[in-house]
Amino acid sequence: MRLATESRAIDADLIRACGDDLEAIDQSIRPGTVINVGGTIHSLASSAVQQRSETPRAAIRRVQDDLREFCQRAKVDRLIVVNLASTEPPPDVGDLPVGWTELDSLLDLPERCPLPASSLYAIAALDLGHAYVNFTPSLGAALPALVELAEQRGTCLAGRDGKTGETLLKSVLAPMFAQRNLHVMSWVGHNIFGNMDGVVLTDPANKAAKVTSKDKLLGEILGYTPQSLVTIEYIKSLGDWKTAWDHVHFQGFLGTPMTLQFTWQGCDSLLAAPLVIDLIRFTERAGRAGQTGVLSFLASFFKSPQGVCEPTFARQYEMLLAWAQSLA
Repeated sequence: MRLATESRAIDADLIRACGDDLEAIDQSIRPGTVINVGGTIHSLASSAVQQRSETPRAAIRRVQDDLREFCQRAKVDRLIVVNLASTEPPPDVGDLPVGWTELDSLLDLPERCPLPASSLYAIAALDLGHAYVNFTPSLGAALPALVELAEQRGTCLAGRDGKTGETLLKSVLAPMFAQRNLHVMSWVGHNIFGNMDGVVLTDPANKAAKVTSKDKLLGEILGYTPQSLVTIEYIKSLGDWKTAWDHVHFQGFLGTPMTLQFTWQGCDSLLAAPLVIDLIRFTERAGRAGQTGVLSFLASFFKSPQGVCEPTFARQYEMLLAWAQSLA
């Protein structure tokens, strides 16, 4: 109801009409894990979850029990697990093994296993043969060992970090500057929003993961790295509405300095929701077609798409169209 009463993004009558369905969804919610999620997310969990002491493997098995129970109760043949949780701090995974067998052996050793909750959820899903989609900047399944696990279990994965607003515009506009040989000297973007994601991103550790995901695109598209600045600030009164102001300083003919400025304002949840629905439908279709591993054709949905080096939105979208045509 907060989307209706506070953010005024959804008609309250629509929510009331869906009341029975929403109640059923609420009854299906189960507590997860806060292993390696950072202090801010940990503080938002219930006391029961905060006080739980378990190894990463025990957390995975508990989540798998919940997934099995849901599949049985909902009578579903194919399950797509989508990570829509708050952004975790970036973990130090540089020394993790690249093979699944070696990584699996660390799950009983909390002191040697830096995997965050998003990766534990990914393992829980993939190990049961369920597809996993990471709509957040968190680590999730972005490890070679988890891609190997998906292929071994005959399932698929996609991610990461849904591209819904300012970065979507960057992926469309930056190629224009490159193709017109307009040299970008600086690109500054200020972002404000007031939902729970904003609360979590007030923590510098959590914010670091999001800023990195939003900021790296320019260098990949332009072929050089202009001066850039990305800020993300929590403004409680905005609720689920987010606003981005961007200032692009570039050189035209004879080095003449020019500027492009734009404002993007949208409801965060309503920008993301249709993308999540499409990702579920495309992932399900890929599973029925027998595809395993990384679904690279879904790159246009993400800021940091797994298995894809192409950063421009138009070319990423062509990959989706080519996949659809191959099925037809």
